[in-house]
Amino acid sequence: MLDNAIKQQLTAYMANLVFHVELVASLDDSAKSQEVRQLLDDIASISNKVSVRLDGTDNRKPSFSVARQGNPARITFAGVPMGHEFTSLVLALLHSGGHPSKASTSLIEQIQGLDGDYAFETYVSLSCQNCPDVVQALNLMATLNPRIRHTMIDGALFQAEVEAKQIMSVPTVYLNGASFGQGRMSAEEIVAKLDTGLVARESAKINEKAPFDVLVVGGGPAGASAAIYAARKGIRTGVVAERFGGQVLDTVGIENFISVKETEGPKLATALEQHVTSYNVDIMNLQRAAGMSEKDGLIEVRLESGATLRSKSVVVATGARWRELNVPGEQAYRGKGVAYCPHCDGPLFKGKRVAVVGGGNSGVEAAIDLAGIVEHVTLLEFGDSLRADAVLQDKLRSLSNATIITRAQTTEVLGDGQKMTGMTYTDRTSGESQTLDVAGVFVQIGLLPNTDWLKGSVELNGRGEVVTGSHQQTSLSGVFAAGDVTDVPYKQIIVAMGEGAKAALGAFDHLIRQTPVAA
Repeated sequence: MLDNAIKQQLTAYMANLVFHVELVASLDDSAKSQEVRQLLDDIASISNKVSVRLDGTDNRKPSFSVARQGNPARITFAGVPMGHEFTSLVLALLHSGGHPSKASTSLIEQIQGLDGDYAFETYVSLSCQNCPDVVQALNLMATLNPRIRHTMIDGALFQAEVEAKQIMSVPTVYLNGASFGQGRMSAEEIVAKLDTGLVARESAKINEKAPFDVLVVGGGPAGASAAIYAARKGIRTGVVAERFGGQVLDTVGIENFISVKETEGPKLATALEQHVTSYNVDIMNLQRAAGMSEKDGLIEVRLESGATLRSKSVVVATGARWRELNVPGEQAYRGKGVAYCPHCDGPLFKGKRVAVVGGGNSGVEAAIDLAGIVEHVTLLEFGDSLRADAVLQDKLRSLSNATIITRAQTTEVLGDGQKMTGMTYTDRTSGESQTLDVAGVFVQIGLLPNTDWLKGSVELNGRGEVVTGSHQQTSLSGVFAAGDVTDVPYKQIIVAMGEGAKAALGAFDHLIRQTPVAA
């Protein structure tokens, strides 16, 4: 099951086990059960602190629990946790075996302080890059709090459950049998949903913070770069972000990040956060900016939580978000057929007919990816022709289960009240309305800058992007901007990082020209 290279890596990890870990499997005669048994045997052969039992009684087969020997099992994997979820399994083994997590002391205390009994179930696909974050967060919570249990369920393997619950997007989380949430969630976000007083307490703490020298708004590549460059100047630096990592968290393969031949978005996001936290930077997560203004010589950033931060200078790095279709039915069936991540949700549409909207590289790549999973994929492009690279177009056209329709304007997403059943588009040549019988649509039509909160405070161009100068300065003195939120012509990770560095240096230059440097 595990090749020699993985076994060698796992051997090094298993050396960190402090306590004996027991894996209890519930199996049947299926091929997948045999895979699970082989996986568990391979793990047990690596460490004498891991043992396997085959007398599990879980109704889901194959599945297995992970627990410190002698303790009730609170972590279960239903399916074969390979692919992106193999890391989730390794961490579950380590944390159950007494190896400390890297979570902050405050987060650990918040998890341990949760009052209530929580049984979580997370439906995933093994190709989903967002799912491991949720699985790992809930597994960690289960190891820290004896009243929390968590089960990861491979939606592709337990399709009857997925269809019964009409799950069409992963990760999908259930709590005590009821829907809890969809999409990427960190442990901090989950705790905030469970502890309703947490936001108010955190807001009160934020309000009490002294003014920063540089406040970075946004935690993506541009924001991380700006924070590091500012902190290295020895000045008081803060980062306030809705989620650290930004759009990078939704990126699968990265092959053009210079000096790193190949990586994945979540891995890069983790590395960014670890680099920033190695400096004296005050990071405030789960906070969305709501407005900005100048007052008494300082820049004030108002947050949706009600708190306000003050700083002598600000670097805006709030990035961009997926552009939506903005047609009737899109919001009603979001997560019920309307999707934005083919790698995450594609496996849930196995054997079904789907559509992709968007003829650029991302849209054509999505259609190619989906064609290997679904019965048929139809790509709709508004323009006269596809805009993707020629090699991608050629690949898509070579597929027998793919259709390309140009000059198509999407007009509505159809459904039965529970899930998407089709969509309509207007043929821009004939003017006629057409209907596609599809179970899902993957929207791949570009990005929108996250600048709604900035309207009226800094100059924006016609596309809503922040207008910047050569030093990343904006129209408001003391405010700089970097990354996808700006009018930079190329939206690339490495470009955002460079602009983040420029913005921080620009802010520092602004500060030393405003206040004499102490001798």
